[in-house]
Amino acid sequence: MKLTKAALPDRLTERDQWVCWRQQERDGKQTKVPINPHTGLFGSTTDSDTWSDFETARTTLEDGSVDGVGFVFTTDDPIVGVDLDDCRNSETGVLTDAAASIVTTIDSYTEVSPSGTGVHVLVTGSLPGERNRWDWIECYETARFFTVTGDHVPNTPTSIESRTAALESVYELHQQKATESDETDDDTGSDPAVEPHNSDDAAATGDSGLSDSELLERAREAANSEKFTRLWQGNTAGYDSHSEADMALCALLAFWSAGDRKQIDRLFRKSGLMRPKWDDRHFADGSTYGEKTIDRVVQSTTEYYDPDSDTESSEWQSDWSPTVPQFAEDRDRSYSSGSQGGGDTQSHMFHDNRTQELLEVISDLQAQVERLEKENQQLRHSLAAHEESTDTDQPDSPATNSFVRRLLPW
Repeated sequence: MKLTKAALPDRLTERDQWVCWRQQERDGKQTKVPINPHTGLFGSTTDSDTWSDFETARTTLEDGSVDGVGFVFTTDDPIVGVDLDDCRNSETGVLTDAAASIVTTIDSYTEVSPSGTGVHVLVTGSLPGERNRWDWIECYETARFFTVTGDHVPNTPTSIESRTAALESVYELHQQKATESDETDDDTGSDPAVEPHNSDDAAATGDSGLSDSELLERAREAANSEKFTRLWQGNTAGYDSHSEADMALCALLAFWSAGDRKQIDRLFRKSGLMRPKWDDRHFADGSTYGEKTIDRVVQSTTEYYDPDSDTESSEWQSDWSPTVPQFAEDRDRSYSSGSQGGGDTQSHMFHDNRTQELLEVISDLQAQVERLEKENQQLRHSLAAHEESTDTDQPDSPATNSFVRRLLPW
């Protein structure tokens, strides 16, 4: 099916928030990564310089260098996307009863996803809460992109409608179901491959000396509690992939748990980010995706939360290995001021927050390195393709050498 501007709602095509996407293997599974329509290199859902207008994205799609186009949600537009996975028979087009109920309730532009087994519903409005994922349902309103096919679902509007009340109704219903499911998780234990939850998990103590419930309480009271709460509830907004959000939450849990792998795993399973992929075995050594994610985070973590507020500054400094000089300067200033009345507690809280910020920086840098490595590989492939198309019997012209120099990343 050829994608045309006429097949899509004006509210989408009038905005310069388009990217292309390419299917790529990540963590052992196929995923759709954003591509800059102008350059063909990796794009980002948080960098508008990597977006384009619809026609540019469509032209790039027709060139055959990408697999599809997508629309980026931002805080500057009122559009919300509802993604319903594994709910459609790709041969008959029939939706599951639950999916049909949501589509009917929202009653706005709906199209078939690229796989043919899901649908995307687009509305104007806003999400009433932080959580954006419940099993087979995901909702996005910023820092993510939706694949766009133009394969309209019959008997649904051809325009994007304002459906705030309907969206809230669907949200509240599934939020309630998710809450009820969370409360009964400990009694299910149906998958023998997954370590069953301990009914006393809330009181279980990790290496930091904090029980699960105490750890969550501290994390929710920290300076970056908003970010922790957002990730804990399953909101992946601001991350280019679900995997990056997984790592960010694990980094926070690693800090508060003193790197206790069992406690990190136990708590992550209770978060809104938990999905079946966590227990998939993707690696040659038999490690699961969840185990490897925790390993990567713990190995890069050098500082942990210390519940003892009277920790000596010499002990902290002996273990401190700052990556950014500014962190060390701020640390020294905080300790010198801690000798005054009430300074110890304030200084300790400062270190907790600073260390969490550093862990988040490390997590973000790791994700960026992975993207840059893949972009480097893509550039090498482009160079190889160019060399193959060049007449090898003729010496390289200055123009060709100039092209090669621009292409090489080193």
